[in-house]
Amino acid sequence: MVEKEQILKAVQTALEAAPERKFQESVDITINLKNIDMAQPKNRIDETILLPNGLGSDVKVAVLGRGEITTQAREAGVDLIISPEEIERLGGEPREARKIANEYRFFLAETSVMGQVGRWLGPRLGPRGRMPMPIPTGTDVRPIVERLRSSVKIRSKDKKVFHARVGTTQMPPEQISENIDAVMKRIEGVLEQGSQNVRSVYVKTTMGPAVRVI
Repeated sequence: MVEKEQILKAVQTALEAAPERKFQESVDITINLKNIDMAQPKNRIDETILLPNGLGSDVKVAVLGRGEITTQAREAGVDLIISPEEIERLGGEPREARKIANEYRFFLAETSVMGQVGRWLGPRLGPRGRMPMPIPTGTDVRPIVERLRSSVKIRSKDKKVFHARVGTTQMPPEQISENIDAVMKRIEGVLEQGSQNVRSVYVKTTMGPAVRVI
């Protein structure tokens, strides 16, 4: 298991090495696995991880349904609410549906509309790993939205190399390090051989050089 001090040192180096920019860059990690057959679906990683310090920028959430769930969604400041009628309309507007699928990070849907979502939006959301989390009637969606705003979704698909966003250059290195530690603990927790399946981890800013963590 990678030591916290090791992570912090790598993050500090990456931030110092990053060219000065007039805009806020994201900070990402690249994880390389080993000794694992990613052709087997059971070995693939598909995790939503709550980061202790959030991502340092807005994470867009969309809610699909009608009635109470939409009222709560508005109270939670959700960025996009899609009614059942709108779900069907978007099914006939592939360009608009694709734009929404790319722009919004998390989708929540009332269980009663999941069938419609699968039929009309599945081709846009599914391949991107954005199929909605089903929300049973009567569930308070507000705390779920708040949690997702501080979360990152990681999908390895069938590749041994994958990436995860862990913060921005405006965040203190200590907070970014804590986020990386949370991600690595979850990843190692779901791997068959834990840390033995991790070949290497790198951290970098959007435009900066990659710095090896392990």
